[in-house]
Amino acid sequence: MPRFAANLTMLFTEVPSLHRPELAAQAGFDGAEILFPYDHAEAEWEKALAGLPLALINTPPGHWAAGDRGFAAVPGEEERFRSGFLRAAGLATRLGAERVHVMAGVAKGPLAEQVYRENLAWAAQQAPGLRLTVEPINPDDMPGYFLNDFDQAARILEDLNLPQIGMQFDVWHAARIHGNANAVWAAHRARVSHVQIAGFPSRNEPGGGGFDLPALCAELDAVGGDVWISAEYRPARATVHGLMWLQALKARHRPIGA
Repeated sequence: MPRFAANLTMLFTEVPSLHRPELAAQAGFDGAEILFPYDHAEAEWEKALAGLPLALINTPPGHWAAGDRGFAAVPGEEERFRSGFLRAAGLATRLGAERVHVMAGVAKGPLAEQVYRENLAWAAQQAPGLRLTVEPINPDDMPGYFLNDFDQAARILEDLNLPQIGMQFDVWHAARIHGNANAVWAAHRARVSHVQIAGFPSRNEPGGGGFDLPALCAELDAVGGDVWISAEYRPARATVHGLMWLQALKARHRPIGA
């Protein structure tokens, strides 16, 4: 059965961050992801999660309001990236996070790609027991972000040839970048190690937009493995009032007799 995680940065925002894991568990989510869990102490997150599995965290983005979006591909910021990565890796280990998304940052050009490759290889060496991910992000939501194309991400991963590093498949970004999220999934699913879902074109509750979400769930259910399906969307109303999609998908894949 697929595992569903709640993105606690975007869901259950009706309550403070440290109260969201409890609501996610009560709502039927199997785990959580937290984009930037750096505003609270590790011990506070441990207590708040209370055993709820943590699927993914991001590397520190830097000064978000000033335009920072990570540093893995930013020439001249190698030390800043590496310090931030070690912090993320340590936190992931403490909280049991299964993956760390390595944020590329705002950059472009051949030098940025060289820096990105070198930093990814370095990160994999520093934390050999930790799964890493990269995520193409559409340029409307994140102008100037280095990794903004799924084919680009696949090429870099193929060249690095590091099984430890996988691709995040975000339905929203795939549709915004390439127009057809189903085609992106078909082309790159072999490299995907983490899935994020949202409705399209509104980025509200998952569903619509022509993407076959039940088929994706069925495929992941059939092949097994440890890929999480994370709900990363903007609830149209209070989060708990818009979870029919979760109930429907879990009922569809519930083992007989469960």
